[in-house]
Amino acid sequence: MHTINGLWRWRHNPLRRATDLVEAWAALAALVLLAVAVPAVGWICGGLTDDALRESVRAQRAERHLTTARVLRTAPHPEQTVAEPEASTEQRIRRAVVAEWTSADGSRRSGTVTTHVRTADPGDTFRIWTDGRGRAVSRPLDHDTARTHAVLAGLAAAAVAAGSVEGARRLFVRQLMQRRYEQLDRAWAKAGPDWGRTGAGS
Repeated sequence: MHTINGLWRWRHNPLRRATDLVEAWAALAALVLLAVAVPAVGWICGGLTDDALRESVRAQRAERHLTTARVLRTAPHPEQTVAEPEASTEQRIRRAVVAEWTSADGSRRSGTVTTHVRTADPGDTFRIWTDGRGRAVSRPLDHDTARTHAVLAGLAAAAVAAGSVEGARRLFVRQLMQRRYEQLDRAWAKAGPDWGRTGAGS
């Protein structure tokens, strides 16, 4: 509203310079973009990200299988274990063990995996996720996590768009100010030598 009032004031002001009106129109255009285009960019980006993540969720759920693993022994190299990036901090601190399991095709597999069970003695069992080749993998991405990532992507896109609009407006205004100073310098250079002189028209 302040921008619209300023634009209307400059429209009827006898002291208005051409650059004043241009600056007011630029501010109004930036306001419209911030109110309309920026939310649209965030919505579109969030929607596209959500569609891509939903497809990823479907693909992961189709490719990954939940199976039961049996502990063979404690893992000698915990740094080679499989982690779950979507898990909480407490769940990431898990016990590394060497275990065996049956893959989806019925073959027997073994390897170093992680488990958050309190005890991991030989013979204990726990559930793990495997891919189509029977390798231990992290759990599939769930819909809630995918939706959260999509919302964050939309907000980030909107923030970038808003920053771009404001940055462009500031750059444009800076160029207008530089043009004003150049016009003032030329006017002063023209009138300055005769300033205050009798009969000079000043």
